Amino acid sequence: MDDFAALPDTAARIRRGVTRLHRRLRNSSLGGITPAQASLLALVDTLGAPSLGELALAEQIQPPSVTRLIRLMEGAGLVVCTTDARDRRCTRVTLSARGKRKITEIRERKSAYLEQRLLALSPAERTRAEELARFLERLVEDE
Repeated sequence: MDDFAALPDTAARIRRGVTRLHRRLRNSSLGGITPAQASLLALVDTLGAPSLGELALAEQIQPPSVTRLIRLMEGAGLVVCTTDARDRRCTRVTLSARGKRKITEIRERKSAYLEQRLLALSPAERTRAEELARFLERLVEDE
């Protein structure tokens, strides 16, 4: 029988655990770029060639902040900005070869960190970790 009274505590514990894990993954993986830049790199990779406005909306930050970050990233050779062929007022952002390498490195470092942590677990705990992975995927599958 489900204990509905425990749901708020369970939700809070999951939130805290996910937040702490996210922070540790971020701290172990960035390799010289800021968290905001890493987030934008991942977003550009996911969206393909978003506009600056689409990036601002997806990151839930003000357009001038996105413009400033993207200009810095462009100067660092991580992204390429081009004018949209259909709407000359719109700037599209894509990953440069260096940006693609950087996002791949970040993801690989995050996975390696988790793999090392998983190796320290017992076989039964690794089985539970696999169950947890499926659970977390299920929690966000509709988003």
